[in-house]
Amino acid sequence: MQAFTFSTTKTIINEPGSAKRLGELCQQYSAKSVLIVTDPGIIKVGLLDTVLPSFESADVQVSLFTEVEPDPSDTTVLSAVKSAKDNAADLVIGFGGGSSMDVAKLVAILSHPGCTQTLPDMYGVGNAKEPRLPLIQVPTTAGTGSEVTPIAIVTTGETTKAGVVSPVLQPDIALLDAELTLGLPPQVTAATGVDAMVHAIEAYTSVHKKNPISDMLALQALKLLSRNLLTVVEDGKNVEARANMLLGALLAGQAFANAPVAAVHALAYPLGGHFHIPHGLSNSLVLPHVMRFNASEASVHYAELAPIIMGDQFQAGPHDEVTDRLIQHIESLIKTVALPNRLRDCNVPQDFIGRLASDAMLQQRLLVNNPKQVTEQDALAIYQAAF
Repeated sequence: MQAFTFSTTKTIINEPGSAKRLGELCQQYSAKSVLIVTDPGIIKVGLLDTVLPSFESADVQVSLFTEVEPDPSDTTVLSAVKSAKDNAADLVIGFGGGSSMDVAKLVAILSHPGCTQTLPDMYGVGNAKEPRLPLIQVPTTAGTGSEVTPIAIVTTGETTKAGVVSPVLQPDIALLDAELTLGLPPQVTAATGVDAMVHAIEAYTSVHKKNPISDMLALQALKLLSRNLLTVVEDGKNVEARANMLLGALLAGQAFANAPVAAVHALAYPLGGHFHIPHGLSNSLVLPHVMRFNASEASVHYAELAPIIMGDQFQAGPHDEVTDRLIQHIESLIKTVALPNRLRDCNVPQDFIGRLASDAMLQQRLLVNNPKQVTEQDALAIYQAAF
C-alpha cells in the first residue's frame, strides 16, 4: 500500500448565487468585523454589489482592501495586514482571482493578534505557523485553485517571487458561485482555464507525492475543464459551463496541492516576473514544449490523460504516438481559444531567453517534481522552442 497524506479545505460550497450568503457564513465563526481582500477590477465591475447586503443583514461590519495587483507584492500584503488590524478584523475573505486569495491567506495569519511572525519568516515550506484568523475564499476566475491550496506566492522584488507553503494556509471555506464568473472576458476565461488544466496535468505526472486521490481529482478536473472550456470562451453567460469550470479548477487545485506542479510552472514564473505576462498565459505558452521535453519519461501518464482531454478525437495507439497527438491537440486548443502561443507574440525578446533559463533554475522547489530532470540548457531549449 502506497503511503501518502492528503489534505484540503475543510468545507466546499458549490452553488450559483451562494456568495449572497457570505454574511450568514461569517456568523458561523461569530465574526463581528470582516476584511474582504480584493482587486480594483472587482470593484469596477460591481461584483460585490449583491454580496455586501448579506453582511448588514447578519450584523457583521465589513471593510474592503481593494488594492491587490497581479503578482501581488510584499508591500501590498503588508498594506492589507494594516487594514485588517486597523479595522479589528476577526475574519478574512479573499474575493477574486488567485492574487487576492493568496494575499488573504497571508493576511489571515499576519493580522491575528497572536502572530509573532514577519512575512519573510514565512517564506518557504512549513514555516508559516498558527494561529490565524478564519478564512473564506471566493474565486471569481476558474483557474488558480487557490481556494483549496496551502500556497501563497509573493513578489519580493523587481522580478523575484517567494512562496509560502504551509497547511496553515488552507482556507476554512471555499465558496464556488458561478454567477460571479459570468462577466469574465474571453481571453481571461481561456488563460485561467488552461492554467487549471496545467495544474491537473502536472499533478498527474508529478514524481513527488502523486497518489490515488490526487490522480482521481486530476482526471475529473480535466474531464470538466476540457469539455467546457470552449463553451465558456464562446458563451460566457452559460452558468452550467461556468460552474463546471469552477469545479474543475477547484479539483485541479486539490490535486496539485497534494501532488505538486513542476517544470511548466518553473518556466512560467520568470515570464510573469520579467514581462508581467498573466500567470495562466505564461503556463499556456510553455505547456506544449515542456510536455514534448517530458514525453520520453512521462508518455505513459500522458497517454492515460489523452482520452480524457481529447474526447471524441482520441485515437488509441502506442504511448509515444498518443502523447504526440495529445500535445498537438493542446496546441490546437490554445489557438482555438485565441491565446498567444509564441513568446514573441508577448513581446519577449529572443536575446532575453538565456536570462529566463537561468531564472527558471531558481525554481528548484518545482523542478524536483518534474518527471524528467531539467538542466539550464534544457530550459533554454524549451524557451527557444516556445519563441
